[in-house]
Amino acid sequence: MPLFALEKELYFPPVHLAEPDGLLAVGGDLSRERLLLAYRSGIFPWYEGAHILWWCPDPRFVLFPGELKVSKSMQQLLKRQAFTFTVNTAFPAVIEHCKSIKRSGQDGTWITPAVEAAYIALHKAGDAHSAEVWLDGELVGGLYGIRMGQVFFGESMFSKMSNASKFAFISYVQLLKAEGVQLIDCQVYTEHLESLGARMIDRNDFITLIGQLL
Repeated sequence: MPLFALEKELYFPPVHLAEPDGLLAVGGDLSRERLLLAYRSGIFPWYEGAHILWWCPDPRFVLFPGELKVSKSMQQLLKRQAFTFTVNTAFPAVIEHCKSIKRSGQDGTWITPAVEAAYIALHKAGDAHSAEVWLDGELVGGLYGIRMGQVFFGESMFSKMSNASKFAFISYVQLLKAEGVQLIDCQVYTEHLESLGARMIDRNDFITLIGQLL
């Protein structure tokens, strides 16, 4: 299938036209309007070199908050509050730490300066959110993503010590569930998130779900 080249028009092609690996389009920009349209459409950005690539893989890796798995060891850490958990207190620091994480098959970070600036702007607009965990005043783990309606679109997470990112993720999922969020988009498979209850669903089902929940 042809790869769609985006220009100034605020538009994405239908997701069923994506290539087998989920790649749908290239180009465009990282404006708030385009990014929010992407998420509403089930699409997310991912840089490769200087190019913005837009993806909608099939199947899609998601977590239903009610299916969250918490191991006995993590239950103990949560019970004794091994870390301090906060929300939206250090968004720029969280995304800065996430820049050091490499996605599988990539030589460098996909979080370019342009991506970092775009998501900080989304945070200031109230669209992007972060969850943080601290130990003795030091930021040791966290995650960030976009919240729209009853969906949280996870983007990236980091951990500077054992169990920090799990603590942040579990704590935030529990909070989101209490606030009525029904779906967490994890984008692509990771063993780490599978251990916490995430699973694959058909892309058509994912698109239907976000249409209902946004």
